[in-house]
Amino acid sequence: MTDSTRRAAAIVFLFLGGAALWWAGNSTTSAASANDVMVATIAAAREHAAENDPRLKGGSRFEEGGWIYVHLEGEPGAIGYQHGYLLAPEIEDAFAAVSAGMMHSTERDWEFFRKAAHEMLWPKIEAEYQQELQGIVEGLRARTGSKLDVDDIVAFNAFEELPDYYVPWLNKQQKTVKAPNLKSPGNCSAFVATGSWTKDGLIVMAHNNWTSYMNGERWRIVFDIAPKSGYRILMDGFPGVIASDDDFGINSDGLMVTETTITQFEGWDPHGKAEFVRARKGLQYAGSIDEYTKIMLDGNNGGYANDWLLGDRKTGEIAQLELGLKAYKLWRTKDGVLAGSNWARDPKVIKEDTPQFDPNNKESSPNARHARWDGLLKENKGKIDVTLAEQMLGDHTDSVEKKEDVNERTLCGHVDASPRGVKEWAWTPFYPGGAVQGKATDAAMAKEMRIVARVGHPCGGNFLAKPFLAAHPEYAWQEPYLRDMNAGPWTEFRSNQTAGK
Repeated sequence: MTDSTRRAAAIVFLFLGGAALWWAGNSTTSAASANDVMVATIAAAREHAAENDPRLKGGSRFEEGGWIYVHLEGEPGAIGYQHGYLLAPEIEDAFAAVSAGMMHSTERDWEFFRKAAHEMLWPKIEAEYQQELQGIVEGLRARTGSKLDVDDIVAFNAFEELPDYYVPWLNKQQKTVKAPNLKSPGNCSAFVATGSWTKDGLIVMAHNNWTSYMNGERWRIVFDIAPKSGYRILMDGFPGVIASDDDFGINSDGLMVTETTITQFEGWDPHGKAEFVRARKGLQYAGSIDEYTKIMLDGNNGGYANDWLLGDRKTGEIAQLELGLKAYKLWRTKDGVLAGSNWARDPKVIKEDTPQFDPNNKESSPNARHARWDGLLKENKGKIDVTLAEQMLGDHTDSVEKKEDVNERTLCGHVDASPRGVKEWAWTPFYPGGAVQGKATDAAMAKEMRIVARVGHPCGGNFLAKPFLAAHPEYAWQEPYLRDMNAGPWTEFRSNQTAGK
């Protein structure tokens, strides 16, 4: 037996042994103990595997508070390899759920998305991120023997832009008969404040991610990325995706970034650069609001159109970049608050990029949450800090009915409880979606590369799949993928963190 064969056998033995211990641990020990066994097993296997593949050196993972924390470092290919290897089970699982959702909503097969990724997106992705994406594939295959290739992974990375931006545009171009009712998503509630609005006069930023529960329950990765080039990144994210994608992150040069999606956006540029690449590049290379804006405008394809909320820890300045395709607007201040909940603000963006959006419809989810942000933030001027931000992200005041409720019009969204759904996003009544996690940070924390985060509804409520599906059989197609979404505690994470420390 050769040395390489012996090493491979050792790795297999470690994984099989570790898996057996882990499954046994699920029935005989606490969840924490089972997690410790898994962390130790992966660490041991990684050490052995690194003898053959040095790309794994420096990568690590552990679980805490319902999150999976992953540290990645090095050259682009190594970062991708570590990503694919350390998160392989989660990537396979997330890919199955996301691809099923993309095909169901668009009525297109997966080969359609692979072709779009290969012919339209891949040629315009910079070499650095091509290498990282290829590395994810190689790490995934090394860990699980996966059959996924780079076209699959690129299409998967574009799951926020291909089905809801490219396909509606293409259907119009091709005059598709009986095209499905596709709407650009309206994800997230967020704010950034500074100056006289905050308790210490410095920046506070907070965000909760709205999406389907099918995807949202899987949106529980904390990425700590130390690339060879650019700034260090701490962000939440989705397994297998190189950008945060719901977009909450900070970098080591003091840039703080989040966003909320522009409701009823229309448009796509097939010659542009993928949004997930521009968003990742902006967080990795921008040290200022101006630099971030320049990166996001360069090759803007209209995909996943957002109101970007930005903060520069070094100067105390905050900004809002409302990035349409035909129009955009940048607001900035050193004393103010900027909020988002999926409404467009600039008249030109509304006219040219969101022609169906009605800013005067007070009963819609975006506008109702807009009104709630306005009132809540004004009530707390001068008091805003991270602790208060956590409470705001879990707020259940319906500004239309003027009372506490759980529905689609509250900052912490529970569309599964609403008989109205959200027609602006084509979310039908009782759609299983809403706020699926929350994050917050401030300037002092960002200086030390720290954030706080909570999985599940920011209010602390749980979603249970089985009784929901029994009550709403119209969503039975999601049954193979829809799981319980239990809220974890608010948990602090920082760069260069290790398990238990």
